[in-house]
Amino acid sequence: MSDLFFSTDLLGEFDRLQRQMASVFAGFPASLRATRSETFPPVNIGSTDDSVEIVAFAPGLDPAAIDVSIDKGLLTISGERKPPGHEADDETRVYARERFMGAFRRVIELPPHADPDKVSARYANGCLTVSVGRSEASKPRAIAVQ
Repeated sequence: MSDLFFSTDLLGEFDRLQRQMASVFAGFPASLRATRSETFPPVNIGSTDDSVEIVAFAPGLDPAAIDVSIDKGLLTISGERKPPGHEADDETRVYARERFMGAFRRVIELPPHADPDKVSARYANGCLTVSVGRSEASKPRAIAVQ
């Protein structure tokens, strides 16, 4: 005889767990929920009354080697992170490597109120900050009560 006993329907419990997990992640944009934890570059996404702000953490990159584009509501950040020169030593045996190296591409779905004609990008202190303006119709405004 088995020592295991399930007092409830096991598949029902999995359905309940899946619903609970979906409710936990309901507040995050779909583009962030679908990424793996080791995705490069990691990003923070937020908004102000005037813009959507995307900050990509990508230290050690040449700003001229980063490509940023918007097409059909998708912001794409791509480039390549090259290995530092001191890792070229043939006598060094690597036991662990946590720093990402190689080509990368990150695609982020923008909200419908983002205006692709109002975009700026700057790179400072290892952070790429992309600011996408909001359309005028979506900006909050005060209504005078008469």
